[in-house]
Amino acid sequence: MKQFAELFTRLDQTNKTNEKIAAIKDYFEIASDKDQLWTLALFTHKRPKKQVKTTLLRQWVSELAAIPDWLFEESYHMVGDLGETISLLLPEPDQEQDESLAYWIDYLQQMSKDSDEEKKEKVLQAWRRMTRPEQFVFTKLMTGSFRVGVSQNLVTRAIAEVMDVDPKIVAHRIMGNWKPQNTTFEQLILHENKEDHLSRPYPFFLAYPTEEPATLGQASEWQAEWKWDGIRAQIIYRQGQLYIWSRGEELLTDKFPELHAFADFLPDGTVIDGEILPFANDQILSFAALQTRIGRKNVTKAILKKAPVIIMAYDMLEWQGEDIREKTLVERRKLLEALHQQFHGFTPAFKLSSIVEASDWETLTTLREEARSYLAEGFMLKRKDAPYRVGRKKGDWWKWKVAPLTIDGVLINAQKGSGKRAGLYTDYTFAVWNDLEEERKLVPFAKAYSGLTDEEIRQVDNFIKRNTKERFGPVRTVTPKLVFEIAFEGIQESSRHKSGVALRFPRMLRWRHDKKASEANTLLELQALLALYGKENP
Repeated sequence: MKQFAELFTRLDQTNKTNEKIAAIKDYFEIASDKDQLWTLALFTHKRPKKQVKTTLLRQWVSELAAIPDWLFEESYHMVGDLGETISLLLPEPDQEQDESLAYWIDYLQQMSKDSDEEKKEKVLQAWRRMTRPEQFVFTKLMTGSFRVGVSQNLVTRAIAEVMDVDPKIVAHRIMGNWKPQNTTFEQLILHENKEDHLSRPYPFFLAYPTEEPATLGQASEWQAEWKWDGIRAQIIYRQGQLYIWSRGEELLTDKFPELHAFADFLPDGTVIDGEILPFANDQILSFAALQTRIGRKNVTKAILKKAPVIIMAYDMLEWQGEDIREKTLVERRKLLEALHQQFHGFTPAFKLSSIVEASDWETLTTLREEARSYLAEGFMLKRKDAPYRVGRKKGDWWKWKVAPLTIDGVLINAQKGSGKRAGLYTDYTFAVWNDLEEERKLVPFAKAYSGLTDEEIRQVDNFIKRNTKERFGPVRTVTPKLVFEIAFEGIQESSRHKSGVALRFPRMLRWRHDKKASEANTLLELQALLALYGKENP
């Protein structure tokens, strides 16, 4: 645990890629096999299950620190992170420990059937043996909230260098449904297990955003497709078994029974890359329709009827058991088109992403403005002679999105942020004017926390502290004076919000110093955007 806590501290204290890689390499060169495996699991979002309620941890720490509950909550809102708050309030350890990361994770897992009193005794015993950094990491693991600021690509690079293995092979081997309990680090990274590869997806190729496609060269060198707003997924069929994996490495096979028909016709050794989209009456539905299915353990007939799905296929990664990612996009596309031509009649869920033909960027620019009428986000631009790469690589895939929708809102509520933003009011609630009633009122319509510079955040924080009207726990209501332009990707009707709408990915585009609060947009104008862009079947 000491080694892992030191690694976490080193990673948390730098933003430099080379320093993070060096820290990971140093750790993996000295850590045990079990600790290497659990570290890899934690860094690839395979966290152990939460074993202790945070309300109990709050109570136990308050008792240890001899402080009232309200003071703990105030400390938490100031620090912004529960694990850090707890580690700062805990007394200095009166014992020492030299156990491994794997030992402490097993220690936590064995609490699953313990009573609250038994858990308390074990947790206090562990805290008493740990230094502050170790307490912090241990608490993060215990609450299921462990996060670390490294990408999977960065971890892959570091492990590849330490183990002297091709990064592509490492990236492929750490994908999938492996568990630390049923393998070893050596078996996972160094040994090729054909049975394990049966269900394993390929690392996804990701695009960079662009606003100036004309700088990419001739339009004829690029393939343009609509950029869809769904769930990125790979459909895998090997040795009679169908697997559906999301980009987030979640196995989705059971959640989308409409796609099970692919097992009836796909040739053995086929992997398709595409987007899972809600689709009905020959129309793509909004992402909101797909959200009704995300996170549900059981997919009922009513849900299947309300929000059926398709796979919008746009690439092929494996054909007849052969990895074809090194082939050009044009070659892979021909194989995909031939597959679709032969088998699309077997299921209505098999759709082919259409290529948008245009001879120049000016034509594509004009066509891009039609994106929202198709419920698309813009274009994907893919270099025709490019292979299918791993992760986010600049040069071959770009996403060229349409400009976001915007509305001017008034800041009415604020809450302190977390982590590096702890102590500052950075999470805001915005409102528009309701001119439909006799008395003009502000109606909340969105929350946002991103988009401002550090200096702007400090200025807004200062305003909030000087213009607080009321306090409701961590939330402050403020004098409605500040106006911000709120950008968002989509808008849908919602009965859960006072405004009657829900926004997709709201963020602050700019601070409107040129506008008074009275000049902010109205609920009627927000509803006009809903009428234009919020339909599920345009």
